[in-house]
Amino acid sequence: MNKYSFIVPVYNTAGYLNKCLDSLLNQTYKNFEIIIINDGSPDNSINIIKDYQARYDNIIVIDEENGGLSVARNNGIKAATGNYLIFVDSDDYVETDLLENVEKEIEDCQVLRYQVIMESDDGTKKMECKEDGFATTNGFDAFRYLGNYYFVEPAWCYVFERQYFLENKFYFKKGMYHEDFGLIPYVILKARKVKSISYLGYHYVVRKGSIMTDDDYKKTVKKAFDMLEQYKTLRLFSKNMGKKNNLDDYYLSYISNSVIVKARELKGEERKIYIHELKKLKVYDGVLVNTDKRKMKKRLMKLNLNLYLKVAR
Repeated sequence: MNKYSFIVPVYNTAGYLNKCLDSLLNQTYKNFEIIIINDGSPDNSINIIKDYQARYDNIIVIDEENGGLSVARNNGIKAATGNYLIFVDSDDYVETDLLENVEKEIEDCQVLRYQVIMESDDGTKKMECKEDGFATTNGFDAFRYLGNYYFVEPAWCYVFERQYFLENKFYFKKGMYHEDFGLIPYVILKARKVKSISYLGYHYVVRKGSIMTDDDYKKTVKKAFDMLEQYKTLRLFSKNMGKKNNLDDYYLSYISNSVIVKARELKGEERKIYIHELKKLKVYDGVLVNTDKRKMKKRLMKLNLNLYLKVAR
């Protein structure tokens, strides 16, 4: 049995696909399979995929009609046989010693985080999003560390135990942008053993025309409100943890901050409506106030969110 399953959804990324797949196939640790899901790509992606499939026996191809990223990932999970799942976007790539470094740390982990390098599609601009790692802890306490860095957890900087995924029936919600935000925080929260390493293993390529950089404002608005809709579900999970208040609820604070800062991407009437929804849902109440700095930030966001968004990270 393969120990690791790379899950690679593909849609219109023919110009990036070779680099992505080569980075996986050239891993220094060899016990893995690659599940490629062609999500109805109208470009040359499927021909590239079939060429790789003909040359490598550890590649499994699912060729399906376009259903979106969530459906592709969910189908990849179903097809995987490895002990651990690793999600890779087909316009990104990984370090060739990714699995070698993961293998050193993965023992007895349900969720393992590694770090990311963001770069332009021509490779001229790179930014290391390097975080301090943390020792194995439970999912609830993991947010004490995660909240110090970035909000919105992407699936592609984690390794997940497949059995843990299956037992809890985790799946990405269909038809939503920011589907990672709707699932990954919950996956972390429920885990008994979460660990983070400082190793920089994933290259996130910021390309023109990708979902995350599309300049279509209608999509920007949908992304924000999709995220807010998924926040409602994530908040229920926090309540089910049995916490009587949020004085130490780093998870609740994390997801609250995530949707609050999303307002920064909106303008005009859409921002007004979004802020109204934040107030109606009492999102601000979930933000931690266990330090003087956090108390001041919370006061400012409740008093004037527009000003807060200008000065906050």
